[in-house]
Amino acid sequence: MSFKISAAEYQEFHDYLEDSCGIVLGPNRQYLITSRLHTLLRHAAIDTVAHLMERLRSGDSRLRVEVIDAMTTNETSWFRDTVPFEVLDHVILEDLYSRKVQDPTLWSAACSSGQEAYSISMVIEEFMTRRPMAFRNASILATDISTKMLDQARSATYGSAQLDRGLTVKRRMLHFEPFETGYRVKDKVRNRVRFRELNLQQEFATLGKFDCIFCRNVLIYFSTTARAAIVERFWNALKPGGYLLLGGAESPIGSHTRFQSMIENKYLYYKKK
Repeated sequence: MSFKISAAEYQEFHDYLEDSCGIVLGPNRQYLITSRLHTLLRHAAIDTVAHLMERLRSGDSRLRVEVIDAMTTNETSWFRDTVPFEVLDHVILEDLYSRKVQDPTLWSAACSSGQEAYSISMVIEEFMTRRPMAFRNASILATDISTKMLDQARSATYGSAQLDRGLTVKRRMLHFEPFETGYRVKDKVRNRVRFRELNLQQEFATLGKFDCIFCRNVLIYFSTTARAAIVERFWNALKPGGYLLLGGAESPIGSHTRFQSMIENKYLYYKKK
């Protein structure tokens, strides 16, 4: 796919992507379309953006899913940035334990291929090893817009190269077991997590209420208006005293007065007032 993309074609694709999944492409990012969609469009025999938009507008749901999968950034690793997981362990879980919360519920939004959700579950497992009577049934909902990423996450199977990204040798030995050509997350960690397809621009009141929501390094891809609406829905989805953990460059825009800002090792996180 080496054709030129006009300004009008780029704007049409830009608007379609934002309407479909909330991703906002910056100006002059035509190269992202050609680089990320090259293989997909070649296999689909699509040779122009106009042809692509014609297919998408006609209701080709399979192509829509494949385009969103290809355009979604799925950068992830185990225990990414470290400090948020230390906050989970030493602040949030300790708080829930002290308040005698028996069935804590956590949400990993935009979970990609599952590393964040399983990292959360590992922290819970280690906490419960130290405090065996801490929780009766902790559960984690993990959501993503990409069906391809969700399929990978559900398999809970990773190659050696994937395990090397952020996972200590100790945790690798503790929480994984050899499986086919790679390693699989052990049952006690894996069974705590359930996966579901979700577009964060949609309403998610039916998901239930949560003690803690991880939505890290995701809001930066949305428009200011969309970010504010998503954070408002996060606030509604949190239980009283619930926690919201965002990426280092993100803040609860539009709802900052409804959260108490907290800091740990230079990392800002938020608690519902």
